[in-house]
Amino acid sequence: MVSSNRAAPDKALVERYRSRLVSVDRLSRLSVETYLAEIRRLLVYAGPAGAESADSATLTRYLEERALSDGIDWRSTAKAIAALRSFYRFLIDSGVRKDNPASLLEAPRSEARLPEALPAESIDALLALIDTGSPAGLRDRALFELVYSSGLRVSEAVGLNVDDCFFSEAVIRVTGKGRKERLVPFGSAAEDTLRRYLALGRPLLLKPGRKSEALFLSRLGRRLGRKGIWKNYAALAARNGTSSKLHTLRHSFATELLSGGADIRSVQELLGHADISTTQIYTHVAVSALEDAHKKYMPVLDPTPPTPVGLKSATRPPAGLKSATRPPVGLKSATR
Repeated sequence: MVSSNRAAPDKALVERYRSRLVSVDRLSRLSVETYLAEIRRLLVYAGPAGAESADSATLTRYLEERALSDGIDWRSTAKAIAALRSFYRFLIDSGVRKDNPASLLEAPRSEARLPEALPAESIDALLALIDTGSPAGLRDRALFELVYSSGLRVSEAVGLNVDDCFFSEAVIRVTGKGRKERLVPFGSAAEDTLRRYLALGRPLLLKPGRKSEALFLSRLGRRLGRKGIWKNYAALAARNGTSSKLHTLRHSFATELLSGGADIRSVQELLGHADISTTQIYTHVAVSALEDAHKKYMPVLDPTPPTPVGLKSATRPPAGLKSATRPPVGLKSATR
């Protein structure tokens, strides 16, 4: 935690900034809280007057102290810089100052790592470990099946309401980043587990006399939160002996779609990506998986002339290419 003996944050200033984030920038609730938390830390560190008059050197020292005391990684640092830039744009528009010192801060470069994806068989084995003999088990099976079948973000799964499920069309209405809505199909496995959860699990999680429109409920009958979902998935992955994260299900959904022949624009729409460059990372994952299959199944050709039998095997398509003949998962969603 950034330490300081300066005055507490200016509540009026923070509330004005909140109004700006909600009404003008139209950020999601989670983004608003993330930005506000960062600015409160800055105000404690520098004081209201110090924050308003800070230069880029002051902000750099603030971020350095954040890194030392809080141990934030490059992702958190990038989010902090985005919050600072937003805050000083707000001060400029409010007539408090004329420049944006945070614009001089250099955001850290992302670590170039391909997203982890699991094959369908591994996901089936993972989800099969869930004990569906309890209401919470029915909920978790339905939740994780839906995240995988529809490629949802955890925040999107949290925000789902019962009336967002359209079983006759096999689609769900999802509210993504920037409060943008989209319709995403789900498959038969997700439908079956959802119907069982709604019939046998959710009524027991919903406490007597309490009403809730939320689709996924906690043991207390309230909307299940992100931390609860992450915790439940982490426990499941540990039982399965893997270190996969919940987002791996979304990555696997996208990778299987592209491997199965879906066009990238369709995948972009299904994932709710504003920029297609975000979706393109999955093309690298799909190609990487294909290369692995090629290395695994194609024979290593000997420099000496091969026999006809050897040549015969070289003309067969790699086993990894079989996935190209399967329907895309989102359309495959209809079979899952």
